[in-house]
Amino acid sequence: MYRVTTGGNYSLVLRNIMLAQQKQMNAGDRVATQENGANLKDYSRNAEMLTAMRSVEARIGGYLDQNKLIADKLTTQDFAMTQLGDAAAGTKQAIEEAIATGRTDTLMQEIEAQFRNAVAAMNSRYGGKYLFAGGKIDTMPVTAQALSDLTDPLNPLISDFFQNDNFITEHKVDDATTVRTGLLASDLGTELLTAYKTLQAFHEATPFGGTMTDAQRTFLTDELSKWDTAASDIIDKTARNGMVQARVDDVRTDLTARQNSLKGMIGDIVDANMPLAAVELEKATLALQASTQVFITLRDSSLLNALR
Repeated sequence: MYRVTTGGNYSLVLRNIMLAQQKQMNAGDRVATQENGANLKDYSRNAEMLTAMRSVEARIGGYLDQNKLIADKLTTQDFAMTQLGDAAAGTKQAIEEAIATGRTDTLMQEIEAQFRNAVAAMNSRYGGKYLFAGGKIDTMPVTAQALSDLTDPLNPLISDFFQNDNFITEHKVDDATTVRTGLLASDLGTELLTAYKTLQAFHEATPFGGTMTDAQRTFLTDELSKWDTAASDIIDKTARNGMVQARVDDVRTDLTARQNSLKGMIGDIVDANMPLAAVELEKATLALQASTQVFITLRDSSLLNALR
């Protein structure tokens, strides 16, 4: 036979109150945080899967952060190479205009300006580091500052003006894709500086200025093919840089889709069902109120009260 005692009743009621309080706290936490738990213990059945998904999500987030930096660098490279191509095209146009007009009054001044633009492009920086210096990111890759530097007898070779090494930067943009993002000033500008040196050497021997001579016309006409080749080579390298940009953008789009999918899967486990959580909070509150009322009723039904 079950023995009913006042102490036993109080113990049972208090246990019910504490249980109702705990349920109310748990339901309140879910409503407040909008999550089903605060740690992996609360997701015991899905803890292993959740850990794996969060690990993948963190790795994808790392790739996305890196890919943004890579995309910014490639955009800066594209701008610099476009500037370099414009310098080559501008030089070619200045030569064509001189041939067409038969005058070379300002030819070398125009070519000097385009040369400086070309050198500035090859000495472009990103994040304070030289873009086209290979591994020597703190060293200016092109040292020539004026056309006259190219014909300095102390530096007879075009290679003397390039200080970059041969290191080509590569980046892993996702688990399966590695792209070559590095370009070298010597690869971009050797042909270009050689053509500028030829112009400057001829100018020093037979100065341009005033009416064009037959010898100057023949020389400049022959040089046009070199500038066509130089400009086309720069355009080709710019296009290759654009292809890498497109590849990085495609990978970023894929990674973003995967990240969003993972967030949805994690959310299915972690995120609380708010309508259900609100109902459970209301039920827990009612259960606590009921248990409290039972305690009050039990206290008022004491034998001591009946004997008063």
